[in-house]
Amino acid sequence: MAHRLLHLSDTHLLHPAVDAAAALDRILFDVRHVPAIDAVVVSGDLADDGSAEGCGILLRKVGDFARERGIPHLYCTGNHDSRDAFRAVFGSGHRDFNGDDIGRTGPDCAAVSEVAGLRVITLDSLVPGEVHGRVSDDQLEWLRALLAEPAPAGSVVVLHHPPIAPQWSEWMQTINLRDADRLAEVIAGRDVQAVLCGHFHLQLSGVLRGVPVWAGPGVVSRLDLTAPPHLMRVVQGAGATIVDLGGPSSPMFHAVHARDPLAGTAIALVDGRTGIPATEQVTP
Repeated sequence: MAHRLLHLSDTHLLHPAVDAAAALDRILFDVRHVPAIDAVVVSGDLADDGSAEGCGILLRKVGDFARERGIPHLYCTGNHDSRDAFRAVFGSGHRDFNGDDIGRTGPDCAAVSEVAGLRVITLDSLVPGEVHGRVSDDQLEWLRALLAEPAPAGSVVVLHHPPIAPQWSEWMQTINLRDADRLAEVIAGRDVQAVLCGHFHLQLSGVLRGVPVWAGPGVVSRLDLTAPPHLMRVVQGAGATIVDLGGPSSPMFHAVHARDPLAGTAIALVDGRTGIPATEQVTP
């Protein structure tokens, strides 16, 4: 049983320095011809300021895309988000193509629903006031109970903070999911086909106790790793991922980038050790 997901992340609506709404419009327009999408998943940092207003803009734009295709759209929280605003706008975070709430809620803002036999589980890794993430004990026990019974087409786990990090980035090793080994223990040997994340604003794949992990590119911006080794260059250019599940090479992750005449234009430089904006001049 094959499924195709459109994975978006880090939309950061109402960002003060970048036109996040235009970036979202651009990537949704450019993926309009991708066939056979079964659902849209959005893995956190929905509104840059955590506001209900920003979340509402995202829900309308992604909801319109999903409605035209007759597919569900599913959301989870990120470190920029607010649980109160999330619940007020998204409810469980799982909506059908009509916008009706179809999720069964778990602890915090976790939820689950099925897409033609594929179980999609969204976790809440938000730690208020912090950049790193954690999944609570209650969520892990809820997840363990869910995974005790296999789904017809397996499961996908979606959360904002990757349970992996590149060894070359000291900073990313401090802002990812804390206690990833606890999540690994729960999902290992179960029917989880993939773990989908965001947060890093780049394409990164890895494995967690035998389960493929994908951190997708950001919609609002991406990291350009061609900067000098001690720096990370933030550039313009909306990205997304097409996730194919259930085929002979499943899972497959195909990163797509919006056609933007300003794509690759530097927005900022960040110190690769601390994540603090660098003082060196920003160059293309």
